[in-house]
Amino acid sequence: MKKKIVLVTSFLTLLIIFFIFLYLKTNKDNNFIEKREKKELIEKEDIEIAQEEIEDSNIIEDVTYSAKDAKGNEYFLKAGQGTIDQNESNFIFLKSVKATIDLKDYRLIEISSDFGKYNVNNYDTIFSKNVIITYLDNEITGGYLDFSLDKNLMIITKDVIMKSSKRALQADVIEVNLDTRDIRIFMYEENKKVNIKSLN
Repeated sequence: MKKKIVLVTSFLTLLIIFFIFLYLKTNKDNNFIEKREKKELIEKEDIEIAQEEIEDSNIIEDVTYSAKDAKGNEYFLKAGQGTIDQNESNFIFLKSVKATIDLKDYRLIEISSDFGKYNVNNYDTIFSKNVIITYLDNEITGGYLDFSLDKNLMIITKDVIMKSSKRALQADVIEVNLDTRDIRIFMYEENKKVNIKSLN
């Protein structure tokens, strides 16, 4: 009988020890998982903060650029904010853009738009959204303007309207050659015509 009690007691003791060991191991594993999850969360937050800092460090307030070509034409650009493209560092994305083109022996051309993309290598600029161009007594509005100082060319597209004191016209595209001062106005489709309206 004593042998049986000793065996049962030993078995119960081993069982209790086993459960204690199992509890401690499970608790230790849970603590390890919790610590690892906390560490991963902290690392993730650190990465996000670092990315925000990198993005913030690419933002430039009150951006200004100026250029002059061989013929003496000057180009001046100003924006409320610029962000350097992380993939192509020679491109800067702009907000609240204003530009002036001072052509030698000609009048000033002024441009404004909500957004822009500027190439610091060749000064080419894309203006987008609410583009307004004024020169002489003309105003051209559109959604998109591709300007190249090298080619002395402005191409205005997307809902283009050109107004002067005498008339207004609607077209798909207006091309302005800054060198020759020639203006080319056309529609994409041949069967469509440029809409001209007299304002008098």
